[in-house]
Amino acid sequence: MNKYGNELFTGTALYYSRYRPLYPATLIRFLIQRFALDGTGQMLDLGCGDGRLALRFVDWFERIVGIDQEAEMIQQATHLQQESRFSNIEWFLGDLDNYKTNHEESFKLVTIAKAFHWMEREKTLEMLFSLVSLGGGIAIIDPTFTKVTPSLWEFKVDEVMKHWYGGERRAGNTLYQPPSETYEQLINRSNFDLETIELPPYQHSWNIDSIIGNIYSSSYGAKHFLGDNSHLFERHLREELLKIEPTGRFEEKIQLSVQLALK
Repeated sequence: MNKYGNELFTGTALYYSRYRPLYPATLIRFLIQRFALDGTGQMLDLGCGDGRLALRFVDWFERIVGIDQEAEMIQQATHLQQESRFSNIEWFLGDLDNYKTNHEESFKLVTIAKAFHWMEREKTLEMLFSLVSLGGGIAIIDPTFTKVTPSLWEFKVDEVMKHWYGGERRAGNTLYQPPSETYEQLINRSNFDLETIELPPYQHSWNIDSIIGNIYSSSYGAKHFLGDNSHLFERHLREELLKIEPTGRFEEKIQLSVQLALK
């Protein structure tokens, strides 16, 4: 489903599970209310990662399917599900094309959280149209597109990363290429109707270990890109951040937008 290969997040799953910020309750409440979720029907989480979003909806659907192309992410999702003892979630290793070939189903809600940019977006919307039930839709969840000036510590993290990872953003077996069209343009051109929501910002607290872990959870910051230099990178970043804030505690304001493709 993407041109970056099937090892885009190789080696990142454990860091992803431990250090990525959780999705806020405002997002969950919004989707529950917007789609009048009542414990019936089915949900599809496409590009589910470690399953952190799907697991938040277990009480609101009869059945949930999570799809991801990364075996390590599916393994982590399975582990989290077993720890939580939820039985109404199924994980599928592969892409939407593989899944749709062997399954004819209808989903009230499809979520794509911080993953749509990795996909063949136009083709994905086309394939999903027949899977979404009438009155249902797709929620494409991403950081808001509102321009927010990064804080000093965020500037420093970016600076140190460029020093150790290089100026070009790597992704899987190639370089990352940002979408040439906005999600709104793609949805407007599809068979779906568009609705855009910007959620209220929420605060997230970081320490230096969680900042490093979050970097290692990303496609462009995967630890294997550093080779034998990971300890040098970590020491450099730690020293620079402590110059800015000796307590080693940092705050970030996070804001998400939701692009709804409604049927």
